[in-house]
Amino acid sequence: MDFPRIYLQESLSIEALISFHYFEYAKGFVFDGEQHDFWEILYVDKGEVEVRADDVIHTLVQGNMIFHKPEEFHTVHVRHEHKPPNLIVIAFACPSEAMYKLANKVVSLGDRERNMLSIITQEGFHAFLPPFDSPSVHLLERNIGAPFASEQLIKAYLEVLLITLIRKHDAGASLKEAQKLKQSSLHKEKDEQRLVGQILDYFRDHLADSFTLDDVCQAFHLGKSRMKELFQSQKGMGVMEAFKSLKIEQAKTYMREGTYNITEIASLLGYTSIHYFSRDFKKTLGMSPTDYAKSVKARVHQ
Repeated sequence: MDFPRIYLQESLSIEALISFHYFEYAKGFVFDGEQHDFWEILYVDKGEVEVRADDVIHTLVQGNMIFHKPEEFHTVHVRHEHKPPNLIVIAFACPSEAMYKLANKVVSLGDRERNMLSIITQEGFHAFLPPFDSPSVHLLERNIGAPFASEQLIKAYLEVLLITLIRKHDAGASLKEAQKLKQSSLHKEKDEQRLVGQILDYFRDHLADSFTLDDVCQAFHLGKSRMKELFQSQKGMGVMEAFKSLKIEQAKTYMREGTYNITEIASLLGYTSIHYFSRDFKKTLGMSPTDYAKSVKARVHQ
């Protein structure tokens, strides 16, 4: 029996990855600019940054993504009044005309898009070898120990992300209906995200304090099992691990702002000993606070 086949159409395809970066910039950083014959996306994972695209200057904040089209001149400037940014920058070759629907656009990513970008970033860390934070390094070196199909997942999720954003900007009745369906199906999910967000905000307001899991459960009237379940499903980590992670993120921000020394930062974050602070910092980042502070200073002068 003869079975007919239908060969699936590709409306958008990534042909090659040019560069993959994750930057943690300090105040005062300036990238003088470049232009090239491929696409580049820049996403603000944290903080804010000034980006020039040809003759237009944009101030991007956390959650914003900008698309640099081929041959567009672009620069990056972290002004002293800005919060130090974390930036994801990915350059790629894509001949699809549909990409030009995103040209000259600055968009705010929703939860779904941020999750896709998070997967792309994690697979990039698996697939390639560091450094990921040097603006002058564009040559990607494959990691021979990468998990199965890491590069293919980068391509697949990047294509899905771009297709999703193009559909989002093809405004119309169908998009509005899709948004309604999404809101309905994700109602419970958003309630959980909101609750976890409230707990994280509580942590941020009390970074200098010490908590036990019982303390947090009592403050939010939740049982231990439910609290653990929420953080594992929403953050992929334990409750107290998330609290410690926020402390270390704030420590990195203090270092990049340059206002306090390491001993003062440890005290501001509720550590009774510089030893315990250094231990947690190195366990989280793989480097000591002193080494991180040195790398921050080096980036400003790159």
